Amino acid sequence: MIFVCYPKCTTCQKAKKWLEANGIVFEERNIKENNPTMEELKGWHKKSGLPLNKFFNTSGLLYKELKLKDKLPSMSEEEKYNLLASDGMLVKRPILIGDDFVLVGFKETDWKASCGIE
Repeated sequence: MIFVCYPKCTTCQKAKKWLEANGIVFEERNIKENNPTMEELKGWHKKSGLPLNKFFNTSGLLYKELKLKDKLPSMSEEEKYNLLASDGMLVKRPILIGDDFVLVGFKETDWKASCGIE
């Protein structure tokens, strides 16, 4: 599994501790140093089953500075992918990527279900 996170993010720290406490093997990837490519984002989006807007970090400073709340509704899917691929700080995290799932944000019940933990 790949764990995409921002180490300074408290939710990411909580998710990482949860993964370690449950003995889940993962490869950690710092989203600020290694931003997802457009191809990766498209694949994750498709696998997640979520609306593309769920991939935006709506509480981030950059999201607010760019006034994306007002701009996203009129943007095309391609423009949204380009924007997300331009800066990792725009992408909601943590993201957990498994063989057959992609989880965006840390919801323990969803993570338990996807990781096969009772």
